[in-house]
Amino acid sequence: MKTITVRALPENLDEVTAFVTDGLESIGCSEKTAFQISMSVEEVFINICSYAYPDEPGDVTVSTEYDGGLLRMVVTDTGKPYDPLERPDPDPDKNAESDRIGGLGIFMTKKSMDSVRYEYRNSTNILTLEKKL
Repeated sequence: MKTITVRALPENLDEVTAFVTDGLESIGCSEKTAFQISMSVEEVFINICSYAYPDEPGDVTVSTEYDGGLLRMVVTDTGKPYDPLERPDPDPDKNAESDRIGGLGIFMTKKSMDSVRYEYRNSTNILTLEKKL
C-alpha cells in the first residue's frame, strides 16, 4: 500500500493529485477512469480541508492499493466525525438552481466509483473508495 499524508490545506491538493495520478499511471489506468478517480479524491480532500478541522488544519492521509484488478483508496482524517454518505443524493429531476447547495461532489463520487464506504473508528474518519479496473 502506498500512502501520502499532508496537512488539510487547499494548497496541498496538487501534491495529493500528483500522488494519485502517478499511482494510476503506474498501473496503466485508462485516462477516463483516472480522471474519475482523481476528481473523486479531489472532492473528498477539499471537503476535509473545508469542514473537518474548524479551528486548525490537521492531517489527511490517502492510501492506495491495487490488487487483482481492484483499486482501493482510503482517505483518513482525525477531524470532526462526518459521514458524507448520510446526506441524501440531489434530485436529478429538480432544476439545479432550486436544489440545495452541496452534496453534488459526493454524489458524483458515488456514481464514479464502484464502492464508497464510511466508518468512524478510533477517532478517525475513514472513507474507502473502490474501483474495478
